[in-house]
Amino acid sequence: MYEIKSLKLGHMDNFIYLIKDKKTSSIAVIDPAWDVDAIFRAAEEMDGEINNIFLTHSHYDHVNGVDQVLHRSDAQLHVHKIEDRFWGGAGRNAQLHSGGDFLKLGSIELKVHHTPGHTPGSVCYELDGHLFTGDTVFVYGCGRCNLRGGDPEAMYHTLNKIGTSFDPSMKVLPGHDYATCPTSTIGAQLKGNPFFNIKTLHEFVDYRMHKHNRSIPYSAEL
Repeated sequence: MYEIKSLKLGHMDNFIYLIKDKKTSSIAVIDPAWDVDAIFRAAEEMDGEINNIFLTHSHYDHVNGVDQVLHRSDAQLHVHKIEDRFWGGAGRNAQLHSGGDFLKLGSIELKVHHTPGHTPGSVCYELDGHLFTGDTVFVYGCGRCNLRGGDPEAMYHTLNKIGTSFDPSMKVLPGHDYATCPTSTIGAQLKGNPFFNIKTLHEFVDYRMHKHNRSIPYSAEL
């Protein structure tokens, strides 16, 4: 059994997630950033101990609390091996992973899915019926591909894979609060997220890179 707590922190409306294995009281933090004191307070309220950090990717707004968490705990840092090279995370003693790997958190496991597009080594983490998507999938949106390391072609193939690989009931837990609701499901995204409904690669790249001008908060558009 496990418990999930979400925190909305920082001026970019980041979601930081804490996952606790109830059997061992071990806690993993996904993308610690902005307010590390708040993260540790949340861990204390959950009556657990932070001993793992899982990164979805390495953009500043998702990692600016990593060093503080490492300093204040015995946490092990986990990152995709491609993202580690992209980030230049040397010196943090990260455990490097590939898509398909399983991460242990006490008595539970999360599966790593390599989901490039926003960055080369972006990942989503699957825990039972939950998918922590970072900046790969937002509720009714997807991550930008015009920053360093972004690749709209890779994002197109990633979203197609996500849309066909998971049950529609899978809960999407994104990295930012950019929509009219904080969470959603794969099924709802297949129905209302325009990025899941563009049929050709050319059209997707053109829309993602040139035509997407929707305002936040995103809502269903189909």
